Amino acid sequence: MADENTINQAPGTGAQPLLSVQNLTASADGTTILRGVDLAVGAGETHVVMGPNGAGKSTLGHVVMGDAAYDVEEGSVVFDGRDVTDLSPDKRSRAGLFLSFQAPVEIPGVPVSSFLRAAAAGRAGVGELKGKQFRKRVRELADELDMDPAYLDRELGVGFSGGEKKKLEMLQLLLLEPKLAILDETDSGLDVDALGVVSRGIDAYRRAADGALVIITHNTRILEHLHVDRVHVMVRGRMVAEGDASLVARIDEHGFEQFEQAAPDAAPGERAEATPVAAAC
Repeated sequence: MADENTINQAPGTGAQPLLSVQNLTASADGTTILRGVDLAVGAGETHVVMGPNGAGKSTLGHVVMGDAAYDVEEGSVVFDGRDVTDLSPDKRSRAGLFLSFQAPVEIPGVPVSSFLRAAAAGRAGVGELKGKQFRKRVRELADELDMDPAYLDRELGVGFSGGEKKKLEMLQLLLLEPKLAILDETDSGLDVDALGVVSRGIDAYRRAADGALVIITHNTRILEHLHVDRVHVMVRGRMVAEGDASLVARIDEHGFEQFEQAAPDAAPGERAEATPVAAAC
């Protein structure tokens, strides 16, 4: 495990990445899902993790966030210069990590406003706002996302449409202003209008917090609205290719099969040699 006071430099930059995932191997119920994954994200950067269903993309997000359903067998997660591999999700959250869920949870009996207050507790800035100030801030952000203020009095996620749940996640993102946000399939199931709201939420977050983003997806709709610094491709729990934003267009044209053929039997942590299609640097 990496020493909590040290962190490897981002390749080719000479700078320390905000998030450094090194040789991460993780399992659930005895089944290995992530196999030697490496990922380095600099402050303020937007990275996209793509791949077919079942590639391990969502698992990567959950392991980085400290989900206890997964066991880290090898490797480390270093965030903002600190080894957080063994930290609980709430401590990672307070350190500045944020994860949106592919399927947001419903919690009957808990009003959205109470949930947001609990999420903000202990944080500098928004967590220090009292009573009316906090409610005013939440309503301002809800208005920015075209959310009916009545949502704030509803039970968390209960009866929400898919689009409403995603808007609520964007509201959390804007309220908490994390240093790095992992958005897991945020564009899944959204119509054009809801996708526009999510894109505005992401833009507002970047303007307010200059935060880093890791966007997990298997399609490219939401990427049309964003500046992307780096694209990573996962297949069967391994990072098999990476490149700049032009790699997205090649995935649109050729799909993910090209990457499965490039490294069908790659050892854990090993990346395939870039093929003419996969190389996008």
